[in-house]
Amino acid sequence: YPPSPPFEEAGPTSSVWRAYLDESLIDDTDILEKQRGEVNILLVFAGLFSAVVSTFITQSWDSLQPDYQEMSAVLLFDQINIQRALANGTSLDDITTSGTNPTAPFVPDPNAVFINGLWLMSIALSLATAFLAILVDAWYCHYVSPIAGQPKVRARTRHLRYKGLIK
Repeated sequence: YPPSPPFEEAGPTSSVWRAYLDESLIDDTDILEKQRGEVNILLVFAGLFSAVVSTFITQSWDSLQPDYQEMSAVLLFDQINIQRALANGTSLDDITTSGTNPTAPFVPDPNAVFINGLWLMSIALSLATAFLAILVDAWYCHYVSPIAGQPKVRARTRHLRYKGLIK
């Protein structure tokens, strides 16, 4: 770097600011490569975790719905028992039925509700983590974006960004 004119060693266009900016660019590149790698790993993990959890959600969601196939099978079995009783001349009062009422409101098992709540909470946290990782990655892109102005202003702006990075 060429020496600065006398009495302008700390001026806005001094070579000290250019040297600072060049050295800080090297340090920033090293820091950001490491941290961006960690954020990208976190983003990939959050995506894979979300995919696995969404599979579990689709499988366990059925436990919150009434099982119409089972209800149809039970009612069909009751109907067959009634027809057999009528064919044999047995009184309908002597027939045992399942007692299934298809019009009764369905109440899911509390354990199924709890487990599905945990699955939904875990996918929400995973998606929030992925969203934050994307925001951090965007901030890193902004951090390394060129700064316009005189070297002294660029050095101050870079230092403010650096203080935000290491917090």
